[in-house]
Amino acid sequence: MSDIEFDPKDFRFALGQFPTGVTIVTTRTKDGEPIGVTASSFNTVSMDPPLILWSVDKKAFSAETFSENEYFVVNVLADSQVATSNRFASRGEDKFKNIAYENGLGDSPVIEGSIAHFECKNWSVYEGGDHFIIVGEVQKYQYNKNQSPLLFSQGKYAVSSAHPDC
Repeated sequence: MSDIEFDPKDFRFALGQFPTGVTIVTTRTKDGEPIGVTASSFNTVSMDPPLILWSVDKKAFSAETFSENEYFVVNVLADSQVATSNRFASRGEDKFKNIAYENGLGDSPVIEGSIAHFECKNWSVYEGGDHFIIVGEVQKYQYNKNQSPLLFSQGKYAVSSAHPDC
C-alpha cells in the first residue's frame, strides 16, 4: 500500500478529468441468461493480436461470470444511449427488458444502436487491486461512423464535438 493517503471521492474526481467513452460489456451466465454492465474502463492493448481490456469490480454480481466466460462483447454506446447506460449501471432490475439485441459470439448480446461493438474471446484475467482486468482477443467487430459516442467526463455524461482548430 502506498504511503500517500487518498480521499477516494477526490481521487475519482481527479480521474474524471480524463474523458472516457461509455460501454456496456455483455455475456451469458452458465444458465444462459444475458448479463451486462456499464463500463468506462475500456482500452486497446495490442493490434497484433487484436487485444482490448476492460475492468470489473470484484464485488460486482457479474464479476465471476465475466472472469470465467469464454466470450464477451464490448458495446460502445452512442450519445443517444444515456438511459441504456444508466440501466446497465443499476442493480436489481431486468437490464435487458425492452433492450433490442442480437446474439454475438458465445451468444453474448450485441446491443442495437451502439456505435461499435467488439466480440471477444477471453484472453486473460489479471488481478488489479479491487478489480479484475479482463483482456479479450477481438474476433469480430463492427462500427457506425455516422453516430457520435457517449462520453463520461468530470462525473457526468458528455458528448464529443470537433475541435474548432481542426
